[in-house]
Amino acid sequence: MRSAADTFAAFVTVLSTALDDHAATATELARRVHLSRFHFDRLVAAAAGEAPAAFRRRILLERAAYRLVTGTSSVLDVAVEAGYSSHEAFTRAFTKAYGSAPAQWRRRPTRLQIDAPSGVHFHPPGGLRLPAHARMRSMDLVVRMVEHHVWLVEQMLTRAAKLGDEQLDRPIELSVEGVDDDPTLRSLLSRLVAQLEMWSAAIAGREPGFAAARDAPLAHLRTALGEVGPAFVAQVREICAHGRLDEAVICPGEPVEVYTYGAMIAHVLTFGAHRRTLVAGALYDAGFTDIDGGDPIRWITGTEVGHA
Repeated sequence: MRSAADTFAAFVTVLSTALDDHAATATELARRVHLSRFHFDRLVAAAAGEAPAAFRRRILLERAAYRLVTGTSSVLDVAVEAGYSSHEAFTRAFTKAYGSAPAQWRRRPTRLQIDAPSGVHFHPPGGLRLPAHARMRSMDLVVRMVEHHVWLVEQMLTRAAKLGDEQLDRPIELSVEGVDDDPTLRSLLSRLVAQLEMWSAAIAGREPGFAAARDAPLAHLRTALGEVGPAFVAQVREICAHGRLDEAVICPGEPVEVYTYGAMIAHVLTFGAHRRTLVAGALYDAGFTDIDGGDPIRWITGTEVGHA
């Protein structure tokens, strides 16, 4: 006898090819997985925590949200594509799921995924993905690199806090054009903290609570990092643990763009490493020679004194 998990997997496969087939009723979808409507509804609901029809509506709403932030189609066109017969019906459903009307959400988007017990979401550009059955339990290098990044920024802030304004605001001559204009030790540390806050907020679907001010007091930066650093690490750890690195995350700004969690983490680590290297050089010039250029090799190996 087919299990609920097997039926759900078959349903997801069928649905992924039938998202735009709005004429396909639940009975027709049940037929495509070779079950009666009664057994189909019962087994899918048991495995997914949602009835098949509710599951399909949620996936279509998630796809509609993706279309709103990545395309130029009108709200009505997006509504029709999602299977709604009217702008009003789509607006009611979207507002209930996302907390604001489609046009308003398009201007200030939050997160694409709607909470669901199954963990199955719309997967841009046009599919669905089942959660991984197996979890890696050995050291996750991505998580360790993010942990090191947050730890090192905290170490740099601790040392920079011992310097005066003249040293903190002295121009750093060695820089990369187009990455940070006229960098200083203070401005780079501010950008490092603000980058973590921006992406942590994007993952959580909230407004960032900290902006990258060039003249930010070091005490303010340390307080902000104390909050956002552990939060960002926890978010990355959860993303990796659940095999979600290829799921979508909204990048705020003008224009709004959509990336994957994996791409976002790579972005944070790449630009973070560049800024940390400049900070490490400035701290070395100021007499702090124990940062080792920000190299993560000893920290990840477990031989760095004081690492978390």
